[in-house]
Amino acid sequence: MSRFLIIPRINELEDSLSLAEEFGFGFEYNDFFIPDVLDDSSLTDRIIDIYKSHRLPGLCTLHGAFFDVLIFSDDREIRRISEMRIRQSLDIARRLGVRGVVFHTNHNPALTAKLYLDHWLDRNETFWRNILGEYPDMHIYMENMFDDSPRLLAALAKRLSDVPNFGVCFDYAHAVIFGSDIDDWVDSLSPFVRHMHINDNDLKNDLHLAVGEGKIDWAHFRKCFEDKLAGTDTVLIETSSIERQRRSAEFLRDLGLI
Repeated sequence: MSRFLIIPRINELEDSLSLAEEFGFGFEYNDFFIPDVLDDSSLTDRIIDIYKSHRLPGLCTLHGAFFDVLIFSDDREIRRISEMRIRQSLDIARRLGVRGVVFHTNHNPALTAKLYLDHWLDRNETFWRNILGEYPDMHIYMENMFDDSPRLLAALAKRLSDVPNFGVCFDYAHAVIFGSDIDDWVDSLSPFVRHMHINDNDLKNDLHLAVGEGKIDWAHFRKCFEDKLAGTDTVLIETSSIERQRRSAEFLRDLGLI
């Protein structure tokens, strides 16, 4: 059975912990993908110390760096800095004792040349295979962002299917906004999905509304989830407001998923 997670708010941590305890949620930390935080080791240490001073949920994940992280770039300096950010994310995750870290595909769907797509796939496979070997205690989840099709992410996941600590983070809302037919996404990625992000929107903009308060068809989501995604380890309710998290939880409970 999937474990649901919420994003903790460090300035309202007691409220986040209370909500997590009430519904049996874990956390996905969102404090450490911000470059200004990653550039300030003292601030990073303080945030980690605040979290570790509390009794945290047993199953947590962390959203890794993603702003301008392009490990497939032709520019070696961009690749170097991107790798540095990824390693920072993984090292912070180890310090917090989390289960896994989410990173983005970050490819540009407007660039469709075969050379670009082949470079993205080859370089991602090489890079992540090495990183996954260096961090065998950490799950790494690759998330669809602006992807207009599941094909590239599914191809990468298939290539890395022999690596036990790799999986797909399927962002359902991103697929609804940027992608094609949602059933195609589910069919293509379901063999590889280990983690999910869900929230609601107007089918056009990434609004991170409470689940059930936008235009996504949640009855169809439930069918997809129960039929093909029920083996997903963890599902993040990806909205940061505690009030929206609670309303999402109540909606998902009424839907029979929590």
